[in-house]
Amino acid sequence: MKFINKMLRDEQGATAIEYGLIAALIAVAAISAMGTLGNELSTTFSTVSSQLSAANTI
Repeated sequence: MKFINKMLRDEQGATAIEYGLIAALIAVAAISAMGTLGNELSTTFSTVSSQLSAANTI
């Protein structure tokens, strides 16, 4: 019983788990932001490319 109580009071690994969860949250936010940014950049470059092609044929 003493062993179980000692394990329940031990908070040594809690900080590492909290840092891991924060890092995972930041990674998810970064991945979603990069995905959105990538789609917007692709659209922008496609628009510029089509406008340059149209201007080049005149």
